[in-house]
Amino acid sequence: MPGTFEPLPGGGAAVALDDVEISIIRSLAVQLMEIIGPGPAEESGGDPLAELFADGPSEPPSDPVLRRLFPDAYVDPEGAGRPEEAEEQRAYSAEFRRYTENDLRAGKRDNALAVIRSLDALRAAGEGGAVLELTPQESQRWLGALNDLRLAIGARLEITDEDDSDLLFHLPDEDPRKPMVMAYLWLGGLQETLVSTLMP
Repeated sequence: MPGTFEPLPGGGAAVALDDVEISIIRSLAVQLMEIIGPGPAEESGGDPLAELFADGPSEPPSDPVLRRLFPDAYVDPEGAGRPEEAEEQRAYSAEFRRYTENDLRAGKRDNALAVIRSLDALRAAGEGGAVLELTPQESQRWLGALNDLRLAIGARLEITDEDDSDLLFHLPDEDPRKPMVMAYLWLGGLQETLVSTLMP
């Protein structure tokens, strides 16, 4: 079971993680939450009504990681050559972003926080690593967080398709990108095995 999720009887998944793996995933999840940033309620002093009625941003984020996590909803590559259609797509995307991005950010924060809490509980249970057991609902949150972590790392590495990740896999050990590439590939393996546990 090391490094791969396996299905649990009755639903859910389990994976054996050592202390280093726990630390890496937890650190990445914390960094992801920092990149996503606080929600409207935190920015307004914890007022839940402020979050309920707050409009999200209408412009795409400047950070490439956030652009990967929160892409424009309306993008037609064929319309890129026609200025009027491109402008219309930008307007639709801005409107969609305004009404959905706060909820999307909250969901991604919740998923990352669920990963952090489950790893903290696992770490508190003993030294030397342990087997993490997830309920079906926790598995879904982990799946969302693993996907977001890979998107974030992929954006930093400028990976746009699987061919890019194959090329990066053969980087020399002294390349400063190598640790991030290895984390990207490792998280991909975890994600793939977790998906397989959720399939009927």
